[in-house]
Amino acid sequence: MSDADLIIIGAGPAGMAAASSAARGGLRVLLLDEQPRAGGQIYRDFALNAGRKAYLGKEYLAGRALVDGLDVANVRQEFGASVWRLEPGSRVVWSQDGVSRVSTAPHVLLAGGAQERPTPFPGWTLPGVMSAGAAQVLMKNAGLLPRDAVLAGSGPLLYLIAAQMIDAGAPPKALVETQSMRSLIGASRHLPRALLAAPTLIKGLGMIRKIKRAGVPRFTGASGFVATQTATGDLSLSFNSAARTRTLVTPLVLMHQGVVPSTHMSRASGVKHVWNDVQKAYQPVTDQWGGTDVPGLHIAGDGAGIGGADAAKAAGELAALNILHRLDRLSEDKRNQRAAGPLADLRQAMAIRPFLDAAYAPIPELSDPVGDTIVCRCEEISAEAIRTAHRSGAQGPRQVKTATRAGMGPCQGRMCDLTVRGILISCGAEATVPRARTPIKPVKLGELAALAPSQEA
Repeated sequence: MSDADLIIIGAGPAGMAAASSAARGGLRVLLLDEQPRAGGQIYRDFALNAGRKAYLGKEYLAGRALVDGLDVANVRQEFGASVWRLEPGSRVVWSQDGVSRVSTAPHVLLAGGAQERPTPFPGWTLPGVMSAGAAQVLMKNAGLLPRDAVLAGSGPLLYLIAAQMIDAGAPPKALVETQSMRSLIGASRHLPRALLAAPTLIKGLGMIRKIKRAGVPRFTGASGFVATQTATGDLSLSFNSAARTRTLVTPLVLMHQGVVPSTHMSRASGVKHVWNDVQKAYQPVTDQWGGTDVPGLHIAGDGAGIGGADAAKAAGELAALNILHRLDRLSEDKRNQRAAGPLADLRQAMAIRPFLDAAYAPIPELSDPVGDTIVCRCEEISAEAIRTAHRSGAQGPRQVKTATRAGMGPCQGRMCDLTVRGILISCGAEATVPRARTPIKPVKLGELAALAPSQEA
């Protein structure tokens, strides 16, 4: 007998919405997540922070309905659970408290969300340089505020974090933005469609106004980032903006160049992926319900393509409805009727994406670094080492891994896949989807040995 009717991997907006919808339809749901509590990145630690950290904003409070929706009898929640393998027949292998387990279900939903795009530049491995998303995690998890920080890069998350820092009484020292007036003008052709998501546009403009009222300096069209450490232990961030080289001294540089789908698990599962040239990332091929070409496997949320929290919630509901239909718990007509609302929500949430993708596209120097800039942080492999490997015959990511060990560290390439690909493409190599193999996450040999008797031959 299966452990559940549906196993959901990821307790962010997509996973929580799917779990609630599936359980209300009578399915037994097993919800797995690495974090200690439900919420994902956007609603991280909601159960602890609601009402305590007002600076996180009204949108953060929208997580209440999703978190409360998990409080139903049919949903078994397992946190601190790291999934490291998906096997044929919808077998999920996961580790918790140093013990690996195998759970089975006829259907699995991947709702692992997104990850920040890597931003390699000279000095990005220095102490005090970190991703903006990581700083926000610390704000939510521990209430640690980044003080006198410089926010650098592009994308709506920079404005959100800046607004939260201002509301918390720790405004950023400056915003150094890579998008230019030219990119914004080019993106304006998408504004008519983006008006369908007017509340999101209004919210974004409100954050920009708050940043201006707080007197935070903004530099746009930035490029040529270099970070060095000063004699006092601070960081000196140099960059070009408005035809001038500028330097800011700060204890903390928070970088961000948007987010990309987290595809390590879907690639390891054999799902077909394609290159999204607009979002500059690989994403799995799914239908409108989140179904993939692997039987029994659905994907919902940012892991299937970047759309944000509202889009993820709608996608999770759609996946749950389709799984209910495939398990004969819901007729096709009923499924389609109940899907009308989530489909409308999804269309509205996605309406703004073409504008955002065009306005805040990553700059080439961060996707195709040069020289001694570290690309693979785990193994300390430079951009030039990857180019040298290509000149010596390494034509794809697998050959580069063999020649340089890039992607063989603890993160298993999650932080460097995109950059390695960008360098290889710039060298003339053919674009190929990087392979991913299990274990998807590091697992102790003792766990593997203890698990062996329960594995099929």
